[in-house]
Amino acid sequence: MGAQWKAKPKEAAANAKGKIFGKLVKEIMIAARGGADPEMNPKLRLAVHQAKKASMPKDTLERAIKKGAGLSGEVVNYERTLYEGFAPHRVPVIVECLTDNVNRTVAEIRVLFRKGQLGTSGSVSWDFDYLGMIEATPEGDADPELAAIEAGAQDFEAAEEGATLFYTEPTDLDAVCKALPEFGFTVQSANLGYKAKNPVSLSAAELEEVEAFLEALDNHDDVQNVYVGLA
Repeated sequence: MGAQWKAKPKEAAANAKGKIFGKLVKEIMIAARGGADPEMNPKLRLAVHQAKKASMPKDTLERAIKKGAGLSGEVVNYERTLYEGFAPHRVPVIVECLTDNVNRTVAEIRVLFRKGQLGTSGSVSWDFDYLGMIEATPEGDADPELAAIEAGAQDFEAAEEGATLFYTEPTDLDAVCKALPEFGFTVQSANLGYKAKNPVSLSAAELEEVEAFLEALDNHDDVQNVYVGLA
């Protein structure tokens, strides 16, 4: 869990899908600033891949690309912001947001951190590595170690439901995504994010308290990702 915290499926499926689409649309619009052609824009290509995996309707996807690239006549002013601090029991947390109103977002994030501690820039990020993270599923008996070496990944670890999480240098993310299928892996998701260097271990009761804190953060409309130092 030391990479990216994922909420447990407590919401109704329709609500959860709407929330996922909302986050993906923001990522697509931000990425499309670098050009509307996914073949010429690696960031957009990854965002489109994520959207297709989530079964986003084609018209929603195309509308997001046009809006982000400035082809629809609408102005998009989303800004990416990071907040650092601690969840209960001194668990380090990095919260990544996309917002059209930084003052509103920071005020609301500060409220959500009341049960923890909101820190200053750099207060916990020193204890995280910034990496490319690729979740991929094997075909047959594909070897994750061989795939990691041959595709150019830095490291790998087992993920949920038989998948493998490959770690890369940030600049190698797109290249490794393209290479993994050659070695028997289907890419499910790919993004840049933070992996804790020294994850914290908690008791069951402490973990429940931290999970509630993280879920409240994740439910905020401006929050894109929550990275947490949990073992």
